[in-house]
Amino acid sequence: MKSIVIPVTAFQQNCTILGCETTRLGAVVDPGGELDRIMAAAEDAGFTLSKILLTHAHADHAAGAAALSAQLGIPIEGPQRDDAFWIEILPQQCRMFGLPGTTVFTPDRWLEHGDTVSFGAETLEVLHCPGHTPGHVVFFHRSQRLALVGDVLFKGSIGRTDFPRGDYDILIRSIRERLFPLGDDVTFIPGHGPTSTFGDERRCNPFVRNGPTA
Repeated sequence: MKSIVIPVTAFQQNCTILGCETTRLGAVVDPGGELDRIMAAAEDAGFTLSKILLTHAHADHAAGAAALSAQLGIPIEGPQRDDAFWIEILPQQCRMFGLPGTTVFTPDRWLEHGDTVSFGAETLEVLHCPGHTPGHVVFFHRSQRLALVGDVLFKGSIGRTDFPRGDYDILIRSIRERLFPLGDDVTFIPGHGPTSTFGDERRCNPFVRNGPTA
């Protein structure tokens, strides 16, 4: 599986294209905006986008989902349904943060902890990791040791919990009990900024270091 990270919007949100190198089908994770750039990157890499995956429903991650789904005729999967209220206020979010307008949508599939999502010959495991938002999910490719963690965890930091229904204690528990046990060797793509590994964050991240080891 190939991954292509494309920072989009004024928030430089890491939209990621995941491509199955066997079938050349791809999934796009968190298309927050700049859809022309996203589609051009997929075309340049030789992947046909077949699915949209959402970690959570903040505008910088989800504002482009409805338009991309309509344009390409592909389904939206995720996040977990507790983020429905964020989707319902996507237009207000966009106005508040100066992002291009969007429309409210209902995902074709809500995701739950323990689900899997597939595209081409690739399968990702779904982990419900609330705290930043109540319906936040993480996508994990076990054989490649790669996780797409949205705004749960960053290199040297963690997601904000001061938005509606954010919860600091729940976020820390999500990281320590659902992410770190996957293994120190797992590389993660965060919603913003550079990649890191769970091991580096467990050892060095001031918010979550000294959590349980795998």
